[in-house]
Amino acid sequence: MTLPQDIFAITSESEFKKTALEVFKFQFEHNPVYRSFCDLLYKHPSDIKEWQEIPFMPIQFFKSHQVLSSKAPVQACFSSSGTTGSVTSKHQVIDISIYQASFRKAFRHFYGDIEDYVVLALLPSYLEREGSSLIYMVNDMIAKSRHPKSGFYLNDMNALKDQLITLDEQGQSVILIGVSFALLDLIEHHQFDLRHTIIMETGGMKGRRKELVREELHAILKTGFGVSEIHSEYGMTELLSQAYSHGNGRFQCPNWMRVLTRDPEDALTLLKSEKSGGLNIVDLANINSCSFIATQDLGRVYRDGSFEVIGRFDASDIRGCNLMVL
Repeated sequence: MTLPQDIFAITSESEFKKTALEVFKFQFEHNPVYRSFCDLLYKHPSDIKEWQEIPFMPIQFFKSHQVLSSKAPVQACFSSSGTTGSVTSKHQVIDISIYQASFRKAFRHFYGDIEDYVVLALLPSYLEREGSSLIYMVNDMIAKSRHPKSGFYLNDMNALKDQLITLDEQGQSVILIGVSFALLDLIEHHQFDLRHTIIMETGGMKGRRKELVREELHAILKTGFGVSEIHSEYGMTELLSQAYSHGNGRFQCPNWMRVLTRDPEDALTLLKSEKSGGLNIVDLANINSCSFIATQDLGRVYRDGSFEVIGRFDASDIRGCNLMVL
């Protein structure tokens, strides 16, 4: 079962509910790992009337099991970053076109046509390993921008500095997407006064620097780049969709994605909006793996559906997804 058009055509809450319940039924029947999890909870599709009642599978299962809802050949395998010897998550993707559709449509929804931008990427920790879904996405953005100046920068900070200043002076719209520690490295050596550039952090110090709370990180970056807001991207290996923040630390989801909070002391109990707890994510683009995931992130969901990330559960590993550990 592949429903990319149904998923990405969602425009209302009723359409989301209908599609989410269909996806749940499909994954219950075709995903052995998720089925076993639901069986342990005595949850069956006939019991579920609202999408909020669907069981959320712990994200750790991507480390220990093949999480697939299809027997079709695997086209790509995305893996999480990890320290030497640690077990990493693996997200096997049988239809890469669904991932492409997801990140392209979400970016267009929040930022417009990618061809309007020069895309500069400062993602050294991701470039230095195999299997990064973020690198796959940004590489596609660079290609789709069709601009000769778009590209990755690994360690050449001087070249990136010159490029940023030149493009900004020309009035060219630019997106600089970077991992937090690398953006900090850049502004420690160079100060900017950018007027036409979006700075987008993907989170994570990756063990290179002390973790900072988001407010402190963004204050430093705003001063260093001379911008009024720092944008953020929220994504992870186990998801095929991303949420974006335009500067206030509150992420907005595309129409095929939702976020809930669960009680940190009782994983099966959902919290009312604006109370902090563990983040549960519905990502319908995960049609061929599992769309209902209990993450290890702590956050808060607001009444308008936006959410913020405020940390992680203490016992979880530090990974490359977007979060600031408190």
